[in-house]
Amino acid sequence: MAADWLGSLVSINCGPTLGVYQGEVVSVDQSSQTISLRQPFHNGVKCPVPEVTFSAIDIKELKILDITIGNARNSSSASTKVSSAPVAVPKGDPRSAANLNSPQHCSKSQGERHVDIPGQPKGFRRRHNSWSSSSKGANQATPKKNGVKNGQMKPRDDECFGEATDDGVNTDFDFEGNLALFDKAAVFSEIDISERRNGARSRGTPLDQTPTRYRHDENILEAKPVVYRQITVPQPGAKEYCTDSGLVVPSISYELHQRLLSIAERHGLSLERRLEMTGVCATQMALTLLGGPNRFTPKNLHQRPTVALLCGPHVQGAQGISCGRHLANHEVEVVMFLPNFVKMLDCVTSEVTLFNKTSGKQVSSIKDLPDTPVDLIINCLDCHENTFLMDQPWYRAAADWANQNRAPALSLDPPGSGQGQAVEAKWSLSLCLPFSLAEGAGRVYLCDIGIPRQVFKEVGIKYICPFGCKFVIPLHSA
Repeated sequence: MAADWLGSLVSINCGPTLGVYQGEVVSVDQSSQTISLRQPFHNGVKCPVPEVTFSAIDIKELKILDITIGNARNSSSASTKVSSAPVAVPKGDPRSAANLNSPQHCSKSQGERHVDIPGQPKGFRRRHNSWSSSSKGANQATPKKNGVKNGQMKPRDDECFGEATDDGVNTDFDFEGNLALFDKAAVFSEIDISERRNGARSRGTPLDQTPTRYRHDENILEAKPVVYRQITVPQPGAKEYCTDSGLVVPSISYELHQRLLSIAERHGLSLERRLEMTGVCATQMALTLLGGPNRFTPKNLHQRPTVALLCGPHVQGAQGISCGRHLANHEVEVVMFLPNFVKMLDCVTSEVTLFNKTSGKQVSSIKDLPDTPVDLIINCLDCHENTFLMDQPWYRAAADWANQNRAPALSLDPPGSGQGQAVEAKWSLSLCLPFSLAEGAGRVYLCDIGIPRQVFKEVGIKYICPFGCKFVIPLHSA
């Protein structure tokens, strides 16, 4: 019975490693459980050898593409040929290669063909090619698929770009008849009605009568005119800045700034709380300048940025040390310069103690600062009260190192234009309300340190928060 399959075209799937083979069966050996194909194709490419033999162990699936009975291939619908739909032998069945059923298991009933599947109950039958037998005449040949034509496998290119199949569409499409069925007037009328409902200009409406269009984030309700001067200070004529949204932010003097901080401290906003808030805001700005989420990712842990922190023995230096502690906590390599003094402020001593609990490095000599350019310099050398510090050797040495390092500098809480700055800054971060800064301060930013509105009112400042949803905002010269 195995000889009855000789000359049939089959497709053998040997798994992802060996691939798929197609060819004509020339030998089926039941004793050795092998099957041989002549003129084989491997994954659609003709093999260089004329014959290939497969073992039943390597065969995952076997599909019958064309059956030859008695050395005669039957292709008409009146014969017992199985349609182009492949017959699948269950995977792992030991009968997949050798114990093939004889062609007598193929039957025909009322224009439909059925194939008995090995390993299935006798009553189980798969339906094949019912369309070809019912819709075609008895003398018409069934369509040739799967690249098989006249008993030979067709190359891939011939399948895609070769001659047309037997069941191709020969009827031309009636464009004029279908166009006549399209009611253009009804469709355009429906479009006009939809545009009117959506507030869009309908066809034929003059341009000057086009209704106002609004953005998705724009308020369409009537509102009061926007007041851009929401902050007023008792110092007319002072330098003014504005935010990205156009709000006016006036500058204040050092004396008014000190009064504001003094009243805030009397109401509970202590120096320690201001230092912590300033350090957090400065850290957020520094992390953004260092690259933000594009730089601080798990993939970039081997490229940690380096920040040089230049601090003096005063409150502004304590603010910088607080910033350095938060930066070190965010995996930034921080090198903090702080000169040695016999007596320092308590706030500076406390911040230094916390900073030394991080991975940051503290140095007291300019020689211990990095020789190569760093990613960012944070300048906290200047003091609002004591201008004589600029004459100290350590101050001049630190300022010279910063100007020669070629790294961008951020000045934290810089003094007003009445006091010069030895370090050329690219950015400056002011607290609460800015001073009138000189051009050398670079781009000015403002941070919110949490002073309540009532405290502003007590010093004569009419204040409405300009920060919106942020704690650090840029300022522009008005």
